[in-house]
Amino acid sequence: MSRGAVPARVAFQGERGAFSEEAAVRLLGEGVRPVPRPTFESLFAAVGEGAADLALAPVENTLAGSVHRVYDLLLDSPLHMTAEVVIPIRHFLIGPPGSKAEEVRTVESHPVALAQCERFFASRPDIRRVAADDTAGSVANVIRRGDPSCAAVAGRRAAEIYGGQILREGLEDHRENYTRFVLLSPEPSDGRDADKLSLVLKLAHRPGALHHALEPFARRNIDLLKIESRPLRGQPWEYHFYLDLRAPAGDPELSAALEELRERAASVRVLGHYASARVAGL
Repeated sequence: MSRGAVPARVAFQGERGAFSEEAAVRLLGEGVRPVPRPTFESLFAAVGEGAADLALAPVENTLAGSVHRVYDLLLDSPLHMTAEVVIPIRHFLIGPPGSKAEEVRTVESHPVALAQCERFFASRPDIRRVAADDTAGSVANVIRRGDPSCAAVAGRRAAEIYGGQILREGLEDHRENYTRFVLLSPEPSDGRDADKLSLVLKLAHRPGALHHALEPFARRNIDLLKIESRPLRGQPWEYHFYLDLRAPAGDPELSAALEELRERAASVRVLGHYASARVAGL
């Protein structure tokens, strides 16, 4: 992936200041040109529509698990995974300027963010939770209303962008809270530094099919990092399986395993071969 002089236009789901924008900056630098998109569907369409050069999508969180809608959209998308980034998720209580934490009676944010702050809400049973489309958009709403009794849960970047006041920090229940994002491009990565492979496969509906498909990797000591199943639309009780594997570029054992897999599976599609991320912020 080129990081030349012209800043890439990167689409992400949410408003300016979302954790996805922070991930894009971590991966590509402050010069990146953010392209906010309201939904995951519009995010995946952004490159094809010419609105963005690349797209960045969250695929899993260490507390909330996989982002299933993204996995479903990956199946139908022509885009390739070319990089990944992992960022720590730190939640802040953000209100309009001049507000105070003890005055807050309503807090809005994305449902996943609210669910990651249960200890805070248990300590403040007087606060009403309101679900919203995204964290950063909640901050924008709170600042626009200017009501000191209303606050939002979001990241520090959202407070900076919209001029919000941080009333409390560290609202998350667990410090080990990270989200993994993948960068999506019309072209595959060059593979020079690749050490991680993501693919999706469909198996025949028969006993032992999954074991039979994975055996070539186990026999060659290729590490299976993750497996995720998603139902096949229109085919009840049948599934696609998404795999992440530790797979250095140019490894002949990987090529041999993939060749065997294609003989054993009904279909195989490589989503991307790219460099694995180091956890940002550690």
